[in-house]
Amino acid sequence: MGGGEFVLQIKGISKSFPGVHALDNVSVDIRPGTVHALMGENGAGKSTLMKCLFGIYDPDDGEIILGGKKVRFENSRQALDAGISMIHQELFPIPLRPAMENLWLGRYPTYNFGPFKFINHKKMHDDSLALFKDLNMDIEPSVWVRELSASKIQSLEIAKAVSYGAKVIIMDEPTSSLTENEVRHLFEIIRRLRGEGVAIIYISHKIEEILAISDEVSIMRDGKHVGSYPAKDLTTDQIIKYMVGRELSNRFPPKDNVPGETVLEVQGLSSARPRSFRDVSFTLGRGEIFGIGGLVGAQRTELVESIFGLRPVESGRVFIKGVQAQIRTPQQAKRHKLALLTEERRASGIIPMRSVRDNMVLANIRRYVGGLGLINEKKCDQDAEEKIQALNIKTPGSKTYIRDLSGGNQQKVLFARWLLTEPDILILDEPTRGIDVGAKYEIYSIIINLAKEGKSIIMISSEMPELLGISDRIMVMCEGRVTGFLDGKTATQEAIMRLAAQFDQQA
Repeated sequence: MGGGEFVLQIKGISKSFPGVHALDNVSVDIRPGTVHALMGENGAGKSTLMKCLFGIYDPDDGEIILGGKKVRFENSRQALDAGISMIHQELFPIPLRPAMENLWLGRYPTYNFGPFKFINHKKMHDDSLALFKDLNMDIEPSVWVRELSASKIQSLEIAKAVSYGAKVIIMDEPTSSLTENEVRHLFEIIRRLRGEGVAIIYISHKIEEILAISDEVSIMRDGKHVGSYPAKDLTTDQIIKYMVGRELSNRFPPKDNVPGETVLEVQGLSSARPRSFRDVSFTLGRGEIFGIGGLVGAQRTELVESIFGLRPVESGRVFIKGVQAQIRTPQQAKRHKLALLTEERRASGIIPMRSVRDNMVLANIRRYVGGLGLINEKKCDQDAEEKIQALNIKTPGSKTYIRDLSGGNQQKVLFARWLLTEPDILILDEPTRGIDVGAKYEIYSIIINLAKEGKSIIMISSEMPELLGISDRIMVMCEGRVTGFLDGKTATQEAIMRLAAQFDQQA
């Protein structure tokens, strides 16, 4: 573990919002040249603490000591100038500008020509190239950002943080949309930065990842600091216990749903788009949880979005309760009692500047319109309150902005949205992505209870323990084709990986 003295000390930080005590006397010490993981359930206060550190929020109490000096940042620019950089979970680069312009945004090198000042593009290019080479990043400075992969955009953000001469870099869920190879490359960059004395504050829900890359782990729960521990002394079960405040020996609820007769049959479905899914066939039973596994590029999302009418199909048929269904739009899908919980909660799920209630009633708004074309506000409020209670959604009230909820509770609101449409078949695309282990357990309970009530579930998941933990059957895809079916009771991670990585005979 590098470094002895602390490069950063967070002492007694508290922060409250209307109806929420987000941070309660939190203290964490960060050593130079270490990776310090920050863990906790959604809503534990991790992001709020980092926003206080980065000058986005002004803490109500406490102090921040950087390099032995007390600091207080009024904005993020002051934090950057002092040597603290933050790579946010949601990356928002400027896609139609070159990588080098994104890298030096707001601080372009210039030269004077008489009374005029011009951007020095050559120096910007050369400085960018030197920085990328120094960090072993394969990025061409003049390439437009829209041409870069997710991992290279992540690398670009890291390079930007390093370019400020950062002593501390905060990484918030940096691997949430990366492949395994891209994660390995990110870890190589982190280890190099650590070797150069940079402190990394690493926020992630992926316990295996935390144990692989971290030197120390600080755990938060309900706005409080539970403790800080050497990563080498921790196990997965210990971390879960510290995070949720209780033993969670079984990460999945007991299953008591009983699959019944076929309610959905897909026959030979092929996408209208090239290099997408081809000739996909499967059945779904009443009260069944049907998992779909596969690696990045398996075309699982494209398949379910086509079934829901979001993408065109070239051939194939869909039968619902034995009757062929023509589904070319989401409206038609909803009329056939289908619902789709999309993969990207923030991009295509929630409307952040609207309330919990508004987000819930959105998919079924016609239900609340009266004879004069006016919305029945009372009915909206009643249904929202009912779902808040039924799904145990932690929110100060139905009128709270959904953006102020934790990721797990946002996901529950989206479940409520689709349950209000009274569907028979729910399609769930990565339903627990970006949420913590405690919230995952609650989502699993919701899914199993829905299946027990007779709802049929199609669930895409990239987490194999999740597929194995709650699926009755698992269909595996590779590069747009079905490579096999597995029984949920007897399937193994190895069997899923074999099918996900190569074309086998259909089972």
